[in-house]
Amino acid sequence: MKKEKKTEITKEKIIVAAIEEFGTKGYINSSLNNICNNFKISKGLIYHNFKNKDDLYLVCVRRCFLEVTEYLKAQNIGSDLHRYMELRLKFFSKYPLYARIFFEAILQTPSKLINEIKEIKSDFDELNKSIYRSALQNLTLRNDVTEKDALEYYEIMQEMFNGYFSSSAYSNSDFTILISDHEEKLRKILNFMLYGIAKEEE
Repeated sequence: MKKEKKTEITKEKIIVAAIEEFGTKGYINSSLNNICNNFKISKGLIYHNFKNKDDLYLVCVRRCFLEVTEYLKAQNIGSDLHRYMELRLKFFSKYPLYARIFFEAILQTPSKLINEIKEIKSDFDELNKSIYRSALQNLTLRNDVTEKDALEYYEIMQEMFNGYFSSSAYSNSDFTILISDHEEKLRKILNFMLYGIAKEEE
């Protein structure tokens, strides 16, 4: 076996083990020692292929975002936000380890990795924006609201929404509950943002 192929197989073995570690325990409670002990991987091999825990974590985060983004792009969602949310649920139900890493990166971002994770999730953020923009194009906006206004509002609301799930309101919650609540409330808030909350008076 060629050296390059062997290195590739080794790196993949480490990444798969790390996804299980981070996807089960989260960033803070995970360690390289656990990966070594639980998956029979020497620490020397890990450090030969990755700088440290943070480097390995970011590789796992990047893979999670890449996988979910490519999956959603392949579905040709267009402007169907209801289908978009159903597809997210389907993906994360099928890949619960990815779900933990993905939502932790968004909602409980390790403070020293904020800039790196912001860059990693940029393609996913652009996909979300494009779906929201498509939904806007099917609506008649108020005379005093431009598409630029609506997209700016969407970005502000997204930051505030994710901030709420990063707050003390969910600090002691089981992560499965946090994910479930986030997705259910996101579905509703997207609907509210597009169609409002008040019934128009006759």
